[in-house]
Amino acid sequence: MKIILEKALREDAFLFTTMEQAIDVRDFVIPYTREMHEKGLCNPGLVYLRILAGDSLAGFFILVPDPDTLNVEFRRIVVSIRGRGIGQMAIREMESYCTDVLSRTRIWLDVFEDNVRGRHIYEKLGYRFFSETLHENRRLCLYEKLLTSV
Repeated sequence: MKIILEKALREDAFLFTTMEQAIDVRDFVIPYTREMHEKGLCNPGLVYLRILAGDSLAGFFILVPDPDTLNVEFRRIVVSIRGRGIGQMAIREMESYCTDVLSRTRIWLDVFEDNVRGRHIYEKLGYRFFSETLHENRRLCLYEKLLTSV
């Protein structure tokens, strides 16, 4: 299956909100309202990417490039079709996007400690734990990955 990333549209906000409300997603993201996604999609400091698997919308990313460094925050991935490797393939595509389009060499993210599946996938793809913090009494693990030079 071919994975394609493309810039998301403001009209995608409703679908993104719906994807975040899935039972196996909502416990692991801090969900946004439709209005929050619409604002984010118009914010030039955020990069929203649609994940297409074949001809279907399979999920999305939110990235936050740091304007003063070569870092990018991998703020969110939501994939509506699980168990078929789409998320892993999409992350690899996103990493290429970060180097080729955003000219970044480091990606960092946070993930709730109890998101065992997410942490496993990030570690499998080469992300390394570097710190931790708390969000509303839940432990967040911070991971990073250094990308090949641009």
